[in-house]
Amino acid sequence: MNAAPADQIRLLDVQDLDVRLQQLAHKRRSLPEHAEIESLTKDLTQLRDLLVAAQTEESDTAREQTKAEQDVDQVRQRAARDQQRLDSGAVTSSKDLENLQREIVSLAKRQGDLEDVVLEIMERREAAQERAAELTERVGSVQGRIDDATARRDAAFEKLDGEIASATKEREVIAATVPADLLKLYDKLRAQQGGVGAAKLYQRTCQGCRQELAITDINDIRKAAPDTVVRCENCRRILVRTSESGL
Repeated sequence: MNAAPADQIRLLDVQDLDVRLQQLAHKRRSLPEHAEIESLTKDLTQLRDLLVAAQTEESDTAREQTKAEQDVDQVRQRAARDQQRLDSGAVTSSKDLENLQREIVSLAKRQGDLEDVVLEIMERREAAQERAAELTERVGSVQGRIDDATARRDAAFEKLDGEIASATKEREVIAATVPADLLKLYDKLRAQQGGVGAAKLYQRTCQGCRQELAITDINDIRKAAPDTVVRCENCRRILVRTSESGL
């Protein structure tokens, strides 16, 4: 393949821009905010699960408290009715009086036991409420940190995307001046060689694979016409000759 020396030099400019674009893409993928957001999001998910559990416990104990208080009210009302019967004198039989008095005492004990249950449930409900409040605050704090990291990431994206767009446009302009067959070969080699399809021959060393060429290869390159597109015998990349090639 042949191409004017100036076209080959422009190919190095394209390569430099492709390397720049690779670096920018890597930087975009490797922003520290990515790991920060991922870690915080995991924390947030765990906290939200704990919050749901605390809220569920509070809701369950609220229903449990309501039921227990209803049980207390039922016993209290029954005891009040029995006391009213006792106070009214409507019960005259000594046996009935004894049974009524025994029931009032039993109901009083039952009411006390149920009130203790209510207190125990209220304590558990209060603990669940406090836990839910604490977790709500922590969820808000972590969400705020995620929002901050996201804002920083988006700002970095905007800056990098601007640089990528500028480099892409510059590459399009320069690539349009490179012969199509040379550019096609370059793109093919770049895909095969980790993003580097053309390299400068500097002081008899290929800047693509960083290996010094054998003397026989150097002699062949010396003999080649200026417009001949030469390749590195080690990595097969396009070798671009300049005044610094050491030929």
